[in-house]
Amino acid sequence: MSFLEVLILSLIPTFEGRYAVVYGLGRGYPPIETIIASIVGVLLLSIVLPVSLPLIDRIMLSLEGSPFLLGKIAKFYLKYLKKTRRKAKPYVEKWGFIGLTIFVAIPLPGTGVWTGALAAYVLGIERKITMPALILGGLISIAITALPTLGLLKI
Repeated sequence: MSFLEVLILSLIPTFEGRYAVVYGLGRGYPPIETIIASIVGVLLLSIVLPVSLPLIDRIMLSLEGSPFLLGKIAKFYLKYLKKTRRKAKPYVEKWGFIGLTIFVAIPLPGTGVWTGALAAYVLGIERKITMPALILGGLISIAITALPTLGLLKI
């Protein structure tokens, strides 16, 4: 159950693998299992998001004027899209692959695989650049949070 729990947490926007690994290690789950579950989450997001974002974007635009919960979700998504564009644009435009990787690797709220994938989509970065940058950034982010949690790196 611990593997599945960490995997599910690693798929949640802004939480992702970087905090799922800390959660799992903090709960005393086996370190290898916890790290692998977090890595699997990063890999899944890094492959699925760049492929599915164009579809999600079209759906949200069509739901924007809808009443009740659907309209609110669409407005939240479109607002998040605008915020992501503003935050990531300087990194991505100036540094490309490296900028996107660093943006994803920084373990702070508002960065990560979800936001990086969205930023890459919004800024028109090709999937063949986006996917490796998301994977590498996500793995670096897991390392940045896991190593101190395991006591292997003092900050």
